[in-house]
Amino acid sequence: MRIEKCYFCSSPCYPGHGIMFVRNDSKTFRFCRSKCHRNFNKKRNPRKVAWTKAYRKTRGKELAVDSTFEFEKRRNRPTKYDRNLMGKTIMAMQRVQSIKEAREERFHANRMKDSNAEKVKVARVEIEKHAEILAPAVARREEVMQNVLDSARERIATRRVTKERALARGSENMEE
Repeated sequence: MRIEKCYFCSSPCYPGHGIMFVRNDSKTFRFCRSKCHRNFNKKRNPRKVAWTKAYRKTRGKELAVDSTFEFEKRRNRPTKYDRNLMGKTIMAMQRVQSIKEAREERFHANRMKDSNAEKVKVARVEIEKHAEILAPAVARREEVMQNVLDSARERIATRRVTKERALARGSENMEE
């Protein structure tokens, strides 16, 4: 069973699913769903359509160059498998998948590293713009904090009392 890639969006195309278009020069195009087929017929460029893998790779949102992509290449040479070779192949596939996921995570973390500073900067600008809205809240800040601390102390005290009661009941039951 071969899982093909959609020509337009690069998502997996499982057997019996999607549409296959064969051009006059006998080049075949697999599409995972009618959405991809429609966009192909409208002659849209997958690199310019925001939801495709090609778009994400050209904009630097996903890994574009990695040695793990070599393992995904299509091979037409048939291989005879026995039990040992099959086990080793599956183990290798799992190992490659784990390496690929770790690299993608690292790539995403590096990409998002600078965005936190940018978010903080935007939030500060927004606060400075609307300082008059926040002024009453800041004036009552100490009062609000005191109320929060008082309620937290109350909850802790009630928990302590219920724990002591439960322990007392437990010790009474043990004596009987």
